[in-house]
Amino acid sequence: MKIEAESGKLAKVLGIVSRVAAGSKTTLPILNNVLIRVDEGKVSFSTTNLDMAVVAYLPVSASEDGVITVPAKLLAEFTSNLPKGEVVKVTTEGTKVTLVAGRYSSTLNGAVADDFPELPEINEEKAVRFKMGVDEFKLGVNEVTVTSSNDLTRPALTGVYFNTNKGGLYIAATDGYRLAERKFIEKVESEIKAIVPANSLAEVLRSMGEEAEEIEILFDETQVRFRIGEIEITSKLIDGSFPDYRQLIPKEHEAEVVVEKAELLRVTKLAALFAREVGGSIVLEAKTSTGTFAVGAVANEFGENTSEIETEIKKDERVVLNSRFLIDALNALEEEKVWLGFSGKTAPVTVRNEKSEKYTHIIMPLKS
Repeated sequence: MKIEAESGKLAKVLGIVSRVAAGSKTTLPILNNVLIRVDEGKVSFSTTNLDMAVVAYLPVSASEDGVITVPAKLLAEFTSNLPKGEVVKVTTEGTKVTLVAGRYSSTLNGAVADDFPELPEINEEKAVRFKMGVDEFKLGVNEVTVTSSNDLTRPALTGVYFNTNKGGLYIAATDGYRLAERKFIEKVESEIKAIVPANSLAEVLRSMGEEAEEIEILFDETQVRFRIGEIEITSKLIDGSFPDYRQLIPKEHEAEVVVEKAELLRVTKLAALFAREVGGSIVLEAKTSTGTFAVGAVANEFGENTSEIETEIKKDERVVLNSRFLIDALNALEEEKVWLGFSGKTAPVTVRNEKSEKYTHIIMPLKS
């Protein structure tokens, strides 16, 4: 096998695929390796941890067919330290892989590809397919993954639920204490209900280059594939039932408040400083008597804190929330003003952008 490629491009590809290599905890050492395949001038680099696989294609100036596996992280670290612009020549002799770039050279102990797991296949003709802009994808995924769970005993909640409703594609996530939903694509032809692991989506986000403009998403019954340019990331879907979350989103609210997001974020962070000893509990209170929306911390050994924001108030409301949950929700919003909906101290609080209703964030109150 032989490859000649520019060092910067090679390092970029290896940096992406090496992250998915299983690491030292795996019982299958071959999963620490990257599979390098050259077939009729087409060069691919592949890694897998059995739950997720990434394949990256690299344009090269010269090549000879062959296949080998090499320790992924070592190869990635070596190439990332080479001078940019150097031509890297990769050749094999048996299972020895030699890299030469100008005055730099190294020989790595590889392994035959026979024991490398079969990479996942998707029948693209039968798959459900969606396309969208990279910026919209990043925005939507970041908005909802903040509410996904880390509790492995409830696997469905560790993912993001892709689902179609009334002709649109939505994504949603919840950890049981908060919920986020985003209208992902306005109009779609196909229907889907699938739970994608949140960590797989995080890997997709990390793999997106600045030059990427469009992402293609393909679903079959058990897998999802994300294609961004010359990179393909395939992940198993989570086998489980996602909660019927739409019934949890309040359709009406007894009181509404619109405030500047930056100011609400500031006063929430101030209250959070005093709320550390009480599990982050802060009090949100709308007061018609003063025309203010107050955010404060319950008095404790650190002291107490209350800040007020002037706004239009039509009904008194008081609710206790987790400060981190509110901060996460505010950080996910795009607009300068935030809309909050209340329906009593035990009902969920709805947080949205003032004008756009594409994104909805729900926070369950704490016991006061």
